[in-house]
Amino acid sequence: MATSQSLPKARRQRGFSLLESVLAIVVLTVGLLGAAALMAQMAGTTVQSRYMSTESLLASEKLDDLNRYLNSDPQIAVTKGVTAGSLAGDVTDNVTVNGLTETVKYFDDVQISSGSGNSAGAGAMEETVSGIDPVTGNQQWITTVHKADGTVTSVAAPNPPATASDTLVFKRRWFIEKDVPVAGVYRITVLISLQNTVQPATFQSSMVRQGL
Repeated sequence: MATSQSLPKARRQRGFSLLESVLAIVVLTVGLLGAAALMAQMAGTTVQSRYMSTESLLASEKLDDLNRYLNSDPQIAVTKGVTAGSLAGDVTDNVTVNGLTETVKYFDDVQISSGSGNSAGAGAMEETVSGIDPVTGNQQWITTVHKADGTVTSVAAPNPPATASDTLVFKRRWFIEKDVPVAGVYRITVLISLQNTVQPATFQSSMVRQGL
């Protein structure tokens, strides 16, 4: 009698079957894959936000720079039709104002990097912008270094500095429209495009200013 009563109890205390173990592993694997995908998406979103934040600063920087010029300055003057520059390609034009002709580029290239890979030192930030030497008319690159101690230095060179592993390269283009959206004003639009990463990022910003 004692033997016959112990059998059902033994059956009730048996462990997981092979099928149950496999199903548990499958469920756990699906959960881990979902968590990994979510973490990868979050990492990609963080990187994209960093790119967009940098492009926003570069756009504001260029808009502020262009806002300093008078309408009679070749850098901002619209002398051929009602527009100048382009967002679709690199445009260079000879602009004549008051008998003076000046070569104007409606684009530039910008390199942003930390100072960890060069003589600037850790905690510094370098910004290198292409341009034209106003004296010689030759291509030049101006590198501005912001150091951790608050000092800022700028150096002009005929060639861009070597890129480091963390260097971001941007193309910056701008488009100037006269009497848009109303007569007597200029609308300036700046487009920033990241050039050297597999993850594309662009940012566009505009401002409207009165004739100065």
